[in-house]
Amino acid sequence: MTPKELSEKARQLVAEGAVLLDVRTPEEFHQGHPEPARNIPVQELPYRVAEVGPPGTKVVVYCASGGRSAMAAGLLMRSGYTDVFDLKSVAYW
Repeated sequence: MTPKELSEKARQLVAEGAVLLDVRTPEEFHQGHPEPARNIPVQELPYRVAEVGPPGTKVVVYCASGGRSAMAAGLLMRSGYTDVFDLKSVAYW
């Protein structure tokens, strides 16, 4: 998908009720983020996954460039979240 297609898909999912999950550090998050985003750094996600919502919750995940969001998407899927969309970069929002 192109960055534009990623953006359109992510925005559509969030408009439909998906959780927008920012897995960057709190410092990165506070430098700027989309309004509806929740911040759970990827290194804390294994311990805080319940904060995302129950398994079955739709999730759109992103980080700065795509590496951490890919790790987070895999962790979420292994934790029972079957509808996970990796936006990759916050720049694509």
